Amino acid sequence: MSSFSVATIAIIIVMMFGASTAQLSPAFYANTCPDMPDIVRQVVEQARVNDVRLGAKIIRVHFHDCFVNGCDGSLLLDDSAADGIQSEKSAPPNLSTAGYEVIDSIKAALEIACPSVVSCADIVALASQILVSLDGGPTWELPLGRRDSRTANRAGTTAIPGPFETLTQIEAKYIAQGLDATDLVASSGAHTFGRARCGTFSRRLFNFNNTGSPDITIDPTYLQTLQQNCPLGGPGGTLNNLDPTTPDAFDNNYYTNLQNNKGLLQTDQVLFSTADRPDVAAIVNQFAGSQDEFFTAFGQFMIRMGNLSPLTGTNGEIRSNCGRINSVASI
Repeated sequence: MSSFSVATIAIIIVMMFGASTAQLSPAFYANTCPDMPDIVRQVVEQARVNDVRLGAKIIRVHFHDCFVNGCDGSLLLDDSAADGIQSEKSAPPNLSTAGYEVIDSIKAALEIACPSVVSCADIVALASQILVSLDGGPTWELPLGRRDSRTANRAGTTAIPGPFETLTQIEAKYIAQGLDATDLVASSGAHTFGRARCGTFSRRLFNFNNTGSPDITIDPTYLQTLQQNCPLGGPGGTLNNLDPTTPDAFDNNYYTNLQNNKGLLQTDQVLFSTADRPDVAAIVNQFAGSQDEFFTAFGQFMIRMGNLSPLTGTNGEIRSNCGRINSVASI
């Protein structure tokens, strides 16, 4: 992405999201924790050596956090009766989220370098950016300066799009966040890396929507492979590549897979195969035809999503431990 396009995107986002977002800045930690980007990169690079799925895990945490009350690190909070915290982690949409131990490692390293300065919300945002780039994807100029929530919202996790929802239902959740169809298709491109368990798509393989037959939008050869990996009545926890072609690289093959009816999740394939939404299929075709256009749109989405209702100024806190709120005395 060119410096001009990044700057233009940043200006547009600031105008759209108002004064609180204007407090976010790529240089937010330049004076208070100048080594922050290097520290985050060092930790994730080391962790990524032993976990090829790390990028997919962390960006999913970022997405699931931002869709509930904005990007405030609320998803990272553990259950705590003493603090009145009912964790979002235990809600159904988040049961398969992972990577929290890496976030904790980053936080521990930053607490040594610059105590009580860098928020957990910013750690997740920056780690996502770095990991996408390390896996071959784009980078973007990331506004920083978010603060951490002192509350969780388990009930609010219904705002997170689910793997069994229709395109209409998913799009409505994006619209509720101020995002559009291009954001939806671009963000779905994060499924160019990562894995999904059989239980998230096996209903497509044998008795889709109680028809007694598989989902007709699945390529027949791909269907056979998936049926072998996820046999009827078999364990639902087996992992499958979201992108069967380049499963660990961040590229635009996700979209060519959809064109070839090889979208793993129902919510993937509907972006291309929903008959009454040629506008959405056209975006898929656009990104399939140009990786540069996908990368640009993905960076734009990440900036827009990262600016959803951030806590800034004196709102919230800077947690010392990402899984717990600070004591009242330390705020």
